[in-house]
Amino acid sequence: MAVSPIRLAGYQGQGSILTGALRQLTGQLQDSGWGLPVDCEDDVTVAQEKASALFDSVEQGNRHICYMASGYLSARVPELAVLDLPFSVADRAAALAALDGQAGRMLSRAVAAQSGFQVLAYWDNGFRHISNAVRPITSPKDCAGMVIRTLDSAHYRAALSALGFAPVTTDVRELLRVVQSGEVQAQENPLTNLLNFGLWKYHPHVSLTQHYFGVLLLVCPRSWYEGLSAAQRQTLSVAAKLVTHEQRNNAETQDAIALAQLKSHGVQVVAADAIDLAAMRLATQEVAQQQRQSLPPDLLRAYFQGMAH
Repeated sequence: MAVSPIRLAGYQGQGSILTGALRQLTGQLQDSGWGLPVDCEDDVTVAQEKASALFDSVEQGNRHICYMASGYLSARVPELAVLDLPFSVADRAAALAALDGQAGRMLSRAVAAQSGFQVLAYWDNGFRHISNAVRPITSPKDCAGMVIRTLDSAHYRAALSALGFAPVTTDVRELLRVVQSGEVQAQENPLTNLLNFGLWKYHPHVSLTQHYFGVLLLVCPRSWYEGLSAAQRQTLSVAAKLVTHEQRNNAETQDAIALAQLKSHGVQVVAADAIDLAAMRLATQEVAQQQRQSLPPDLLRAYFQGMAH
């Protein structure tokens, strides 16, 4: 197999399950007979690079593999909005099974047709929950007027606005700063990020809303991918599949560990059964319905057919 240097990069620190998976993928490729060098840059934000700049560099072929939250790309690939329907997924195994099947193939084709990315795998970024510095959140009325940080997704902002929040977007490299400074009173993320970014030190309240199931796309430049030999593509596919299996197992395990650690730090956790999730679903129902109407019916069926609602 011809030597082809590969550059992998992410946007989270050393304790992140995503960084761990990216390092594992680096090792798989190094050991695969692909050839050297294979480089891994754990966290581009350490050098003050924005996560969005990382995505641009991969799409342009200056880097070769990264992960990215699906919401970052949904403005360009409208089909990805199927992953951004609020309060729509309770069963992560069913969601991931759909992404390994027809729904994932449909989304991968849509990404390839409307961007410069090739999807290599779908990673588990955990259920997203809400933390804040003000009060326990148990219903939409508790959200009223609170400024919340979220990622750069119009769908996320619309749903959070419907709950009563005032959503703002910042790059991930600014997340800790805006929480620490009080520029935002709330934020939404997987539990592991509350620990990895140290957000729990400033947000004593966490509500287990599960308002989104976070899906990450593992991507590479499509032009680079298409230039690989059949053997190189197979090597890349096998490595990605192996790492994806481990990443997903680790994501579910780390969710439980993170919850226990947050409680041990004194964070006040509001369990799902203490939250009026029916009222939250109702508040976001119109937003979700508008999204559903814009999505292909066959994609909706493919993604949700194995899930109970």
